[in-house]
Amino acid sequence: MLDPAAFVSTPAPGRDCGTCTLCCKVYDVPALEKPAGSWCRHCQPGRGCGIHETRPAHCRSFHCMWMTEAWLGPEWKPERSKLVLSVDPATRFLLVQVDPGAPGAWRREPFYGQLKSWAAAGLQQGRQVVVFLNKSATVVLPDRDVPLGVMGPNDRIVARERPTPQGLTLDIEKVAA
Repeated sequence: MLDPAAFVSTPAPGRDCGTCTLCCKVYDVPALEKPAGSWCRHCQPGRGCGIHETRPAHCRSFHCMWMTEAWLGPEWKPERSKLVLSVDPATRFLLVQVDPGAPGAWRREPFYGQLKSWAAAGLQQGRQVVVFLNKSATVVLPDRDVPLGVMGPNDRIVARERPTPQGLTLDIEKVAA
């Protein structure tokens, strides 16, 4: 399980959640027995957390990339894009949690083109762009998208280079840890 404390946890100057509460919907919150894809029972959409002062450490330490990265434009704010971006502290993969109420949001522009660009840039460092709709994962590659299905807590993503007549390509698979 990812430790949100390992993420960047300082908002960029001038950034605040405001009326955005999408992280309260798209993530698992084990301490509250809240599954990914459903609203937290404590969330007050458009207003924030009803237990803000006593919310779990998991919630307390998390800020999405829109909050921490000033270079992401207003179109990337989760309540607008329907996408919550974060970086896995262990793999450095870019994780994209999609609002299940807008499952195709990640394929809209300017988002899809930017995800493809980030996928190309991450190849050299072995970093993947992984889109999640609840627990179902799709790896975005520069030339294609690879659906992996539901990711369990012990599953991991493995990429292997394979030579082809057109050059190297990546084979992506889900494996049990």
